[in-house]
Amino acid sequence: MAYKSYPGDMTPTPTPADAPSEEDWLRLDGQICFSLHAASRAFNGVYRVILKDLGLTYPQYLVMLVLWERGEMPVKKLGEHLRLDSGTLSPLLKRLEAAGLVRRERSARDERSVEVRLTEEGVALRTPALQVPRRIFQATGFDLDELRDLRERLDHLTSTLDSAALEEMPGRQ
Repeated sequence: MAYKSYPGDMTPTPTPADAPSEEDWLRLDGQICFSLHAASRAFNGVYRVILKDLGLTYPQYLVMLVLWERGEMPVKKLGEHLRLDSGTLSPLLKRLEAAGLVRRERSARDERSVEVRLTEEGVALRTPALQVPRRIFQATGFDLDELRDLRERLDHLTSTLDSAALEEMPGRQ
């Protein structure tokens, strides 16, 4: 009897000779997701110290980076750049607005849309923020080529995982 393939069926992955044993697959120290999580938390710790002088949290810094680079934009577009939903982004913007760094206003073109723009204080914060990437670079202990390679690999991983997640969505074939 012939085997019929269905979308989403798992095909066996060839196992190299040095592949982990069945038990090793579930070890915490063998999980790439945990290595990424631990590295992310370590980065957040370094950023916390470096950003303290700017009065920003790491997520607030990311918002400011997008606005420094791209200028005024709708909240929805900002969320797309940062991969954040409005439930996460709105409190960040409220705190940045309370700190006098951004201003949110309804769009004159589309009242459903809220535009975010930097204030003069937000623009001025860019100058002292220029030292942040240099300090992060030094904290990594990597040289510039290693850091670029890591970023490229992580971007590729993100793209691959995004594609895999889309394929797993119900109704997609």
